[in-house]
Amino acid sequence: MNAAGVRMVVTRARSRGTGASLRRGGEKAAPLRSGEAAAEERKSYSPVKRRRKARRLSVAYEASEGEGGEGAERLQAPSWQPQDWRQQLDNIRTMRSAKDAPVDQLGAEHCFDPSASPKVRRYQVLLSLMLSSQTKDQVTAGAMQRLRARGLTVDSILQTDDSTLGALIYPVGFWRGSRPAIFQSKVKYIKQTSAILQQRYDGDIPASVAELVALPGVGPKMAHLAMAVAWGTVSGIAVDTHVHRIANRLRWTKKATKSPEETRRALEEWLPRELWSEINGLLVGFGQQTCLPVHPRCQACLNRALCPAAQGL
Repeated sequence: MNAAGVRMVVTRARSRGTGASLRRGGEKAAPLRSGEAAAEERKSYSPVKRRRKARRLSVAYEASEGEGGEGAERLQAPSWQPQDWRQQLDNIRTMRSAKDAPVDQLGAEHCFDPSASPKVRRYQVLLSLMLSSQTKDQVTAGAMQRLRARGLTVDSILQTDDSTLGALIYPVGFWRGSRPAIFQSKVKYIKQTSAILQQRYDGDIPASVAELVALPGVGPKMAHLAMAVAWGTVSGIAVDTHVHRIANRLRWTKKATKSPEETRRALEEWLPRELWSEINGLLVGFGQQTCLPVHPRCQACLNRALCPAAQGL
């Protein structure tokens, strides 16, 4: 029984005989009980004149209120978990075993210059994540190659005018195409964030989710991926449109979620933490190859019989 969850109860009992008195015939005295040692030592020079009642202390333990003993944790009701989720996850791992989806070769962990200093590498990771918003991995990787060819650092970005920067990252977000506002916002956010990093972080990126999401153009998904790739810290589940879509199709949330951030919170309530670092890349690649946004390839999916969404197709 855990000592922190019990209280000590001291009871007194009368012992038979002297117990603490010197025995006849010069025998050694019985061991002294705690609390009598000092008094007995003071009287040891004089003979025992009368019998003394010895006190024997016995210790008992009584469970404190609310203490369930060693098995208390096992009695706790398990949290909600989706039906068949482990089998579904194993099937997705099998389908993703080739590691041949775009995210596997062109994701954020592949877009930085491995020969650069750690600070520059971290900045490049963050920049690639900012460019990847609503953009295919192939397009993001191409833009990162062009930027790196010019020496991709905080200083180089701040010294590049908006038009040149826009041309370098084209067609991410369509610079002057059908979505010019999104693209121009990326150019603006990159410049603003780079200026903040130079002024406040000596050209490095923050090492916390709270500071990362405070940067212009950086959302929760980017922040959690930046923590994982740049800092090697698992701070949460990175949920993009692929993870959001697949989690809802497999019913990995108690109820349907309406945004990636809502899905992230729902997944983190039950998914074991040791799987958090794996789930993004696994589901993103699965969404790129099999569980497509439109016309998912359910016929080729190992989860066809286990997927609630597939039953209606």
